[in-house]
Amino acid sequence: MPETFKVSCSKQILDAVQWAVANEQAFEVSGLATKRDYGRPFDPKLNILDISGVRGIDLYEPDELVMSAAAATPMNEILDALNENKQQLSFEPPNLGPLFGSGVCAGSIGGIFACNLAGPRRLTVGGARDHILGFHAISGRGEIFKSGGRVVKNVTGFDLSKLLAGSFGTLGVISDVTFKVMPKPEKSWTVLVMTKNSISGIQALTSALQSSCEVTGAAHLPSDIAVKSKVPLVAGAHSALSAIRIEGPGPSVSYQTGILRQLLAEFGEIEILHTSDTLSLWSEVGNVDYFVSSGEQIWRVSVPPAYGATVAQKILESIGGRVFYDWGGGLLWLAIEARDDGAHREVRNALKESGGHATLLRADDNVRSQVPVFHPQAEAQARISARIKNSFDPKGLLCPGRMV
Repeated sequence: MPETFKVSCSKQILDAVQWAVANEQAFEVSGLATKRDYGRPFDPKLNILDISGVRGIDLYEPDELVMSAAAATPMNEILDALNENKQQLSFEPPNLGPLFGSGVCAGSIGGIFACNLAGPRRLTVGGARDHILGFHAISGRGEIFKSGGRVVKNVTGFDLSKLLAGSFGTLGVISDVTFKVMPKPEKSWTVLVMTKNSISGIQALTSALQSSCEVTGAAHLPSDIAVKSKVPLVAGAHSALSAIRIEGPGPSVSYQTGILRQLLAEFGEIEILHTSDTLSLWSEVGNVDYFVSSGEQIWRVSVPPAYGATVAQKILESIGGRVFYDWGGGLLWLAIEARDDGAHREVRNALKESGGHATLLRADDNVRSQVPVFHPQAEAQARISARIKNSFDPKGLLCPGRMV
């Protein structure tokens, strides 16, 4: 029978992993479990290392724009503390709990960094990993290791935070993390362009991104997606929409939206969303709310933005489905009818000319156990990944099978 080891501090994590090393017992590492179904399914015979008790904000200095928190600190607690000081995580981490059917909980700060999640603002500020200042973790060898600290320094060496972010707990158990925070913008407005189709819609996004305006969000919603929005102006447009977000001081936002009105007039009718509706729209986009209540399988496809509409068209012509675009057309969220093979060959074949990668984000356990959830690596990359895994976890005790 598998055992559950419930811990409440980094010392107990270390003790549990050292026990696992001594007894060659593998672990499923679990925090708040909102993203347990992200990746390949776990073997039900695995022991569980439950770190949900390792929580709490250890340090928050608003004037220094820095926060440290234990790995399982709920995101809601983090965001509440930031909101009190009119600050934010500028990489805009999404809440994927509803998409995976794990409830409304936004997960933990450690889970956000372990999965390297970022929302619409990623195209200008980078991913979650770009905002880590430091961390402490326990490797599969049963050893404590750390990287960075409370400030950014130009030093020579390995930036381990970049390695751990996106490793899904397979290289080490994060016990705490220190990260940058930023002030919230005074105003957030969105320029909505009613476009003819996705090709012209992404062209509008490209024009906006290449302009002098400081765009912090660029998404395109085909008409069948836009109608599902809870923002009245979006749902009532009955048209494909390109959304361009501008944030900052009030006068600057007003001036830049005026520039975009003129620049994008050739693509279609234009409307402006002010701050309240803007916050709602980009929350929908980042959290993939348009697909939450469907029983469809969900793919997350990353391509060069110029190829976004072409790749989507190939996939839709081949297998059908629904799609919308973020990151200026470079991120495709694709929903398809459930298939035993997840249509992984058709989806990935559509990427051959453009490059990019595709992740099967949501499907049942049977499908995710049979098909490659994460995009298969080239042979050289796979060898490097295997060597890194062997360095941190030579016995394969941490989340075995989670990624490959």
